Amino acid sequence: MANHKSAQKRIRQTERKTEVNRKRRSQIRTAIRAVMDAITAKKKDDATTALKKAESSIMKGVSKGVVKKETASRKVSRLVAAVKKIA
Repeated sequence: MANHKSAQKRIRQTERKTEVNRKRRSQIRTAIRAVMDAITAKKKDDATTALKKAESSIMKGVSKGVVKKETASRKVSRLVAAVKKIA
């Protein structure tokens, strides 16, 4: 346990930020899962709508520092390719 006041404050801040980042990451995963579910159900309209929300959520994660830019770009690219494959 930290002995200094500043170190204790830092621990509290880290705990709060960790919780926020965990929720953001979870939200991104949920959005991606929604796209994948629509793709497996072969529903192109639903997949397109879910893709738009997922892309927004992923890019918001990038701006908040939860996900790296390249990782987000790769995820979005793969989702777009998968949605395009639906006949």
